[in-house]
Amino acid sequence: MEIISYVKTVAREGEQLADIAERAGTDALVPTCPQWRVADLLRHTGSVHRWATGYVAQGLTERAPFPDAPELVGAELLAWFREGHATLVRTLTGTSADAQCWTFLPTAPPSPLAFWARRQAHETTVHRMDAEAALGVPFGAVDPGFAEDGVDELLTGFHARPQSRVRTAEPRVMRVRASDTGAVWTVHLSQEPARTVRGDAYGTDGAEADCTLTGEASWLYSALWNRQPLTGPGVTGDAELARLWADTAGI
Repeated sequence: MEIISYVKTVAREGEQLADIAERAGTDALVPTCPQWRVADLLRHTGSVHRWATGYVAQGLTERAPFPDAPELVGAELLAWFREGHATLVRTLTGTSADAQCWTFLPTAPPSPLAFWARRQAHETTVHRMDAEAALGVPFGAVDPGFAEDGVDELLTGFHARPQSRVRTAEPRVMRVRASDTGAVWTVHLSQEPARTVRGDAYGTDGAEADCTLTGEASWLYSALWNRQPLTGPGVTGDAELARLWADTAGI
């Protein structure tokens, strides 16, 4: 995806998140994020937006402290969120594509600006789903190509890091298939961080899968990001691996 497409997604999803959060009320519980209320969701996402803006706007080349969110409530908290979101969109829009700054995933787009635009697009979309869960409405649509990209970021980026808790005592293989886009990932699990290989419908590395997850990219996106249960007819083989994911894959 092009940077401008990610930025448009950040803009749209952030506006939707704020509007849905306002309808739900800042005191509403967020079922997809236990222990959180909508106020916590807004504080977290608003702080992430400001954190990302700082790297891009200031060209920071080392990790910076995560900013604290103010103890605002109600309309003031929503205004604070919207202000930070708008600043992020302006920053991503107005920064040169060759700008340099710190990034943090082992697999990333070709430039820091592309990295942060992509990361904030998925960050904001997933948390828009959290706002919808708080309001009690179905998740809004996610474009299949964007959903595929988010699954790829999760599998090849986040869970390739030492921080990932998705580990198995013995080597196991989980295959993930997007039925609408044709994307396939083979996830090698062990006592080390997961190693994910992009493959065709048969798995280019020849690995036999212990568990296969098959579904439309949008379902894989929400389920692998733990926003809905990773269960049902799309899970075949050893369902314990799917349960392991649900229990340990939280970011």
